[in-house]
This record gives sequence, C-alpha cells and structure tokens, in this order.
Amino acid sequence: MKQNIHPKDYRPVVFQDETANFAFLTRSCAPTNETIKWTDGKEYPVVKVHISSASHPFFTGEEKIIDTEGRVDRFNARMKAAKARREALAKKHASANA
Repeated sequence: MKQNIHPKDYRPVVFQDETANFAFLTRSCAPTNETIKWTDGKEYPVVKVHISSASHPFFTGEEKIIDTEGRVDRFNARMKAAKARREALAKKHASANA
C-alpha cells in the first residue's frame, strides 16, 4: 500500500446547498476561500454545492422519468404485447386440453 497518500489538513467545513437553503458542518479537506458564520457563532470555510440530499430528486421523492427517446412507451408496448401473447397461448392451451 502506498504511504502518505491521504491528506492531513482535515478541518471543519460547511457544505451549503443554495437551492434548498440547506447546510451541514463536517470535516473535509476541500479547498475554499469563502467563510460563513455557523450557528455556534464561529466562522468556518464554506463549500457551495449545486445539489445535496435536501434537493436531489431521489431523496426528496420527486423523482421524474425523463423520456426523450420514447423508451418508456416502447417498453410499455412490449409488455402489453407479451401479456397478449401469454393470454393467447393460455387460451390455445386450454382449448387443446378441453
């Protein structure tokens, strides 16, 4: 294993998601020149992020399917056709056994 590859300058840093008005304090070595006053009254370096668990559609339950190429429609059509084939085969099998 390689020696001395991990950073040693971990410090408290605030990560701020501006779209969701959400921030959290954690330890990081992310470089930044900005600071912010945190709830404890101290100033900490701040890293602004575009998306976090507070604004990501997966975590907020607002996940949407963006179907630009009609993939969902084609999939649904294939499922409908497969169901019709299964029902036709089952009917044919039932009439042959009767």
